[in-house]
Amino acid sequence: MEAWQAFLRASIRLMERLDAELEPHGLSLADYEILVHLSAEPAGELRMTELAARTLVSRSGLTRRLDRLVESGLVARRSCPTDRRGVFAVLTDAGCLRLEQAAPTHVAGVRRHFLSQLEGQDLGEFAASLNAVVQSSVSPGLSA
Repeated sequence: MEAWQAFLRASIRLMERLDAELEPHGLSLADYEILVHLSAEPAGELRMTELAARTLVSRSGLTRRLDRLVESGLVARRSCPTDRRGVFAVLTDAGCLRLEQAAPTHVAGVRRHFLSQLEGQDLGEFAASLNAVVQSSVSPGLSA
């Protein structure tokens, strides 16, 4: 129980800190995550359903986040040419620039608040343990 409660406290505090550090860039941690996933794609775009699965949020939750990103010009929506129901989220040049500006802040925060606290531990083993938790809790039809 102690490990579980420590994990909950640590994950909540870590997300709060990383979120606050991105605020001066006009991004939330959730926004940053979306931009990162889009930037990792060669065309800078993903179908909404795939983006929702990767970010582990509901489609409606992603739609609300994406609405804000579209409104601020960081992401655009594009209809799928082969499926009328399909919609792509597309990283804009402004979104790419904002991500480039925010990335050093985020990486420094991850190092300061997370990695530095784990010095001397086997990070490969730790990552494998966390990935096992993720895999055990994946809903049917979703991939981690």
